[in-house]
Amino acid sequence: MKKTLIDLFEESVAKYGNNTFLLEKKTTKFEPTTYAEAHEQALAIGGGLMAMGIEPKERISILSEGCNDWIVSELGLLYAACISVPLSIKLEEANDLYFRLWHAEVSTIFVSPTQIHKIRAIRSRLPLLKNVIIMGSKAKAEEEGEILLSELMEKGREWLKTGKEKLIALSQSIQNDDYATITYTSGTTADPKGVVLTHRNYTSNVEQALTRITIPEGWRTLIILPLDHCFAHVAGFYIMIARGAAVATTQVGATPMETLRNVPLNIREVKPHFLLSVPALAKNFRKNIESSIRAKGPTTEKLFNLALKTAYCYNQDAFTKGKGWRFILKPAVWFFDKILFSKVREAFGGELRFFVGGGALLDSELQRFFYAIGIPMFQGYGLSEATPIISANSPWPKSCRFGSSGKVLKGIDLKIKDADGNDLPVGEKGEIVIYGENVMAGYWKNPDSTADTVRDGWLYTGDMGYMGKDGFLYVLGRFKSLLISSDGEKYSPEGMEEAIVDKSPLIDQIILYNNQCPYTTAVVVPNKDALKRELKEVPAEEQAEAAAKLIGGEIDKYRKGGIYGDEFPHRWLPGALAIVDEAFTEKNGLVNSTMKIVRNKVESYFKARIDDLYTAEGKKLTSAANITSIKKLLGL
Repeated sequence: MKKTLIDLFEESVAKYGNNTFLLEKKTTKFEPTTYAEAHEQALAIGGGLMAMGIEPKERISILSEGCNDWIVSELGLLYAACISVPLSIKLEEANDLYFRLWHAEVSTIFVSPTQIHKIRAIRSRLPLLKNVIIMGSKAKAEEEGEILLSELMEKGREWLKTGKEKLIALSQSIQNDDYATITYTSGTTADPKGVVLTHRNYTSNVEQALTRITIPEGWRTLIILPLDHCFAHVAGFYIMIARGAAVATTQVGATPMETLRNVPLNIREVKPHFLLSVPALAKNFRKNIESSIRAKGPTTEKLFNLALKTAYCYNQDAFTKGKGWRFILKPAVWFFDKILFSKVREAFGGELRFFVGGGALLDSELQRFFYAIGIPMFQGYGLSEATPIISANSPWPKSCRFGSSGKVLKGIDLKIKDADGNDLPVGEKGEIVIYGENVMAGYWKNPDSTADTVRDGWLYTGDMGYMGKDGFLYVLGRFKSLLISSDGEKYSPEGMEEAIVDKSPLIDQIILYNNQCPYTTAVVVPNKDALKRELKEVPAEEQAEAAAKLIGGEIDKYRKGGIYGDEFPHRWLPGALAIVDEAFTEKNGLVNSTMKIVRNKVESYFKARIDDLYTAEGKKLTSAANITSIKKLLGL
């Protein structure tokens, strides 16, 4: 059966034409755009592209902050049977941005006024880039080949007076296997590849996702993830289209920081029913909640911590919530929810039912926290090559378990295979391999990688995991991220890293390292504010050494006798720490556009510090290098 993205949108326009589809705040409040209005705008853009002579299958990029124009422009270019190449605004023009535009042979780009300088800086090196369409009411077309989006739409409306039937016929001629997008992977372990996703890849994944989660007509979400993110595409707006629901985008500020600051206010204004999140955002939400509680004084903080402990005890792993004697805690949980947690939820608009988490492994501690305050964060699993959702926890009964990545979506076959390609039984870990209509068409202009990744229709994810007897999928990390001890044992560091960061207020970031070395080491980025709070009674001349010992103590909690001593094999824990004063950020290239730490770049960036950890002096917690970094961090 034919079901393209255009078919999906047309069906929803016919069924939900008067429903609000888009919500955008440009001045003082969020203004609605209905499905019917967005349809007219998308057709105008499609018509404008046709009037400009754009041919089917041409690659057209979008480089912009999240906004109505972003979503409608993608729909418009799809009506013209073109292929979308969504790009992150965090890409720098000199390397990553240029590579993607060149590699995808992009002929046209939609770009926001804040990003246009990047395109102008590299356009002379991109002979195939003929048309630059500038979004926004304050935009100016200054160079040859540039046109305002408003002008393109006027051209389109004029062209549609005689050509509308041609555009509709073209959009209806699109088949399931025609390419919809080329999405470049963010590359945490390798160079980016262009993931080719078809129309049916998208519509099938929408259908598959809706087998695990219910989105009622009229629900709202606020997309706080970048729209170029594959996760935001499917879970952010294509699922919403399928249900006649509304999509709001964060108010764009004058700077990225201003846009970020708009998020809390926008959440209260939109009152979303669910939000998409990734671990980095989840951690920030939690820190903000805890900071606001701390600001209310020690009594409120103690009460909040007691409420959390009570909820943790009652909820257990969510799957066994309230089992056994714990049912007696239900009144206490209700009481704490009434007097505390309900107030926390008001900061999220008061309507928020849950988060959907993706992007990277989400530590079970974070899941416990958000479940306790009444806004569960349902961890899912996926990757761009799977369009992207493969499994998910959900609000349905017996459909959530902390530490898992949920249940596999219906319509997807999943196997766990060993290194020789043999199927493994339940409980045994190996490579996650999937089959379904959501499996990508391949990598753009990269047949070798395609053949290596998709074999007989099965997608070899490169992720390690296992299926539990409970029917939940457990993802352990990337095979390429595995550490190797001196005796050849391989182990995944990601679960340990997530646990340490989530359970330690003193550690913001950590990367473990072992490449057949005598012991594991780690690069640690401390939380400056938390350290200062701990050290306020310590004399200034003793603070650096005390800070080093405090950070070492956080790792010791996982050793024998520690409060988390049974969580990980002790031989995997770091035997030496490089405490650094520079965080892993996008600016220094150590975090990618989806907020994932790029392991090999961290290892390269801090190579001298890591090498020093395997010397007698460097191994010391209070080494000269550690003390110097701490003093710089704390301003001592």
